Amino acid sequence: MPLTGDLLIAGVARKGDAGVVHAFDASTGERMDPPFGGATPADLDEACAAAHAAFQPYRALPYAERAAFLEAIAAQIEAIGDELIVRAMAETGLPRPRLEGERGRTCGQLRLFAGVLRDGGFLETRVDPALPDRQPLPRPDLRLRNVPLGPVAVFGASNFPLAFSVAGGDTASALAAGCPVIVKAHSAHPGTSELIGRAVQAAVAERGLPAGVFAMLHGGGRTIGQGLVADHRIKAVGFTGSRAGGLALVQTAQARKVPIPVYAEMASINPVILLPAALAERAEAIATGFVGALTLGAGQFCTNPGLILAIDGPDLDTFLQAAAAAVGGAPAQVMLTSGIRSAFEEGVARVASGRGVSLLASGETVGGKASPALFSVSGADFRAQHELAEEVFGAASLVVRCADLAELQAILTELEGQLTVAVHLADADQPAFAQLLPELELLAGRVLVNGFGTGVEVAHAMVHGGPFPSTSDGRATSVGSLAIARFLRPVSYQNLPDAVLPDELKAANPLGLTRRVDGVLKAE
Repeated sequence: MPLTGDLLIAGVARKGDAGVVHAFDASTGERMDPPFGGATPADLDEACAAAHAAFQPYRALPYAERAAFLEAIAAQIEAIGDELIVRAMAETGLPRPRLEGERGRTCGQLRLFAGVLRDGGFLETRVDPALPDRQPLPRPDLRLRNVPLGPVAVFGASNFPLAFSVAGGDTASALAAGCPVIVKAHSAHPGTSELIGRAVQAAVAERGLPAGVFAMLHGGGRTIGQGLVADHRIKAVGFTGSRAGGLALVQTAQARKVPIPVYAEMASINPVILLPAALAERAEAIATGFVGALTLGAGQFCTNPGLILAIDGPDLDTFLQAAAAAVGGAPAQVMLTSGIRSAFEEGVARVASGRGVSLLASGETVGGKASPALFSVSGADFRAQHELAEEVFGAASLVVRCADLAELQAILTELEGQLTVAVHLADADQPAFAQLLPELELLAGRVLVNGFGTGVEVAHAMVHGGPFPSTSDGRATSVGSLAIARFLRPVSYQNLPDAVLPDELKAANPLGLTRRVDGVLKAE
C-alpha cells in the first residue's frame, strides 16, 4: 500500500495544508518519505462535524454489527502484511518480534471487544419493577442501562505504535462503546499510523457505516491536539504519554464550558519490593529477571521497573552484584526518537547527581543509542530528595537500601500513584506482604507477586491504570474489557411504557441479556 501522507476524514484521504510532519528512521536519523500534511482548523472542524453526525446512527447499530466492525478492522490490519512491520521497525527502532507481537495484541484487543459487545454485560442493565402497593409510598418502575458518551479523541502513543495508537485499546474500546473516534496520529510514526488508519477506514466502508465513525489527523505541536479536546463535539479523551502532555489536555478539557473526562496515562516508576526471604532464596535469579524487564524495548514501557526497594544486607548485595553484572553487559539500544533519548540521558544525569547516589553499572556506550543504568541510594537519602522518585523513561533504575521494613513501608506511603507495584516473596515473607498489601492497594492499579509489570495481559481482570499521576483518573483502566466503561454513562428510565423502552430493558428481554432484576442477577 503506497503511503500518501494524507489526512483521513469522513471516508476521504487528502493532503493537509498546515505544515508538514516528517518521519525519521529511528536507527539512522534519516528523513523518510512521504511528508505528512498537517491538519488545519477547518480539517479539524470537518472531522468533528462528521463524527457528531455519525454518532446517533452508529450507536443505534445492533451490537452484533458493531462487533463485526471491530473484527473487520482486525482483519484489515492483518491483511496489510509485512509492510506494516517493516515501516514500524524503521520509524520506531523496535525489533520485528516485538512489533509482530504488538500487532497480534492490537487485533486481539479488537476481537476481545467484539466479544464484549456480543455478551452485553457492559450495559450493566438493571430493572426495579414498580411496586404500586408499597407502603408508605409506591415505587416507580425503574430501569437502567449504559449509553455511549459521544465522539472520542484518541492520541497515539510513541512507545506503542500499534497497541496504543490508531487502532489501539482506546480506539477499540471507544468504538465498542458506540463512540466515533478521531485519532491524532503520533508524529514519531506517521507512516505506521496511515497504514492502520486506512485499514480502519476500509473496515468502515466494508461494513457500510457512516463515514464519520473514524478520522485521523496529523499535526506538529499541540495546536490540533488542543483543538480536538476543546471542540464541543468531543465528549471524552484517551491519551498515553508524558505528564506534561496529559496535564495540558486535562487543563483544556476542564476549561471548556462543558468539561469532559480525559483518561490520560502519564507517569509511573513501578516499584519492585524485594522481601528478605525471597532474596535469601533466589537473589541472582531475581536479578536476571529484573534486568531483562528493565532493558526490554530499551526500557520504553510505562510499566518499566524504575525503582527497587529492599532491606539492606548481604542478600541484597548478592542481588546487586548480579544485577550490576547483567546491566554492565547489556547492549546499548535505539530509542524511539532522538528527543526521547536526550530526555533519558538528562534523567540519568539527574539521578546520578543526587546526594548519596552511587552508579552501580551502565551498559556499553554507543553513539546514537541509549545505555542502561543502575543506581543505588540509602533510604534516608531517597526520602530527602523527592526528585529521585520522578520517572526516567528508559532503562534506568534506582535501588533503595532500606534500613528495615518500617522504612520501606514509610517510603511506600510517600510515593506517588503507580501503574504497578511488584513484590518478590517467599513463603516466609507472607506475613510482611500481608502487612504491606493495604498500602500497595492504595499505591497502584495492579499488584503482582514474583514478576515484573512489563507484561500487560489483555484480559477481563486486567487493570492498566492507577492513582494520579500514573493516570488522570485512577478509577479507570486502558487495557482489558473494563476499558469500555470510560466511554459510557448510566441512564435511568422511570415509568416508560414498555413499547418505547430500549430493547435492553423491555419486559420480555428480547436480547436475552443477563440483567439485575430487583437487585438479583438473572439470565433470562
